[in-house]
Amino acid sequence: MQLFLAMRASTIRAGLSTLEACTCDVKRWFAENDLLLNADKSEVMMIGTPAQLHAASSVNTVAVADAHLTLSSKLKSLGVILDSRLSFDAHVAMVCKTCNYHIWALQHIRRLLPLDVAWTLACSIVGARLDYCNLVLHSAPT
Repeated sequence: MQLFLAMRASTIRAGLSTLEACTCDVKRWFAENDLLLNADKSEVMMIGTPAQLHAASSVNTVAVADAHLTLSSKLKSLGVILDSRLSFDAHVAMVCKTCNYHIWALQHIRRLLPLDVAWTLACSIVGARLDYCNLVLHSAPT
């Protein structure tokens, strides 16, 4: 489950209070339906422009369902690494690292495979990683 809350830097405390109340309500709903919300495993990140993040720099922890969590500079959601400025630098680096690893691994078995099979394997394994969630990179910084 993911919760998103839009806040202005000028009203950050009120926004955090709203977030805490919302997460407490979610925790209560979970308990009423025999579910458990493990708030200690939750992650919190603020996203904004450099000026917005600087204005909110006094916030180090956020209360989520009665647990105080430290802010993360990046987090992973559905295989995409998000950072606080949405630059996607960490995500691109991870995709490049993963593709390079699989190309390197394929080099070890390449001599055992016919050329067309090796080509198909490389395109499917590497191509799948390049294509997965590439729409989030549209309009991202170069």
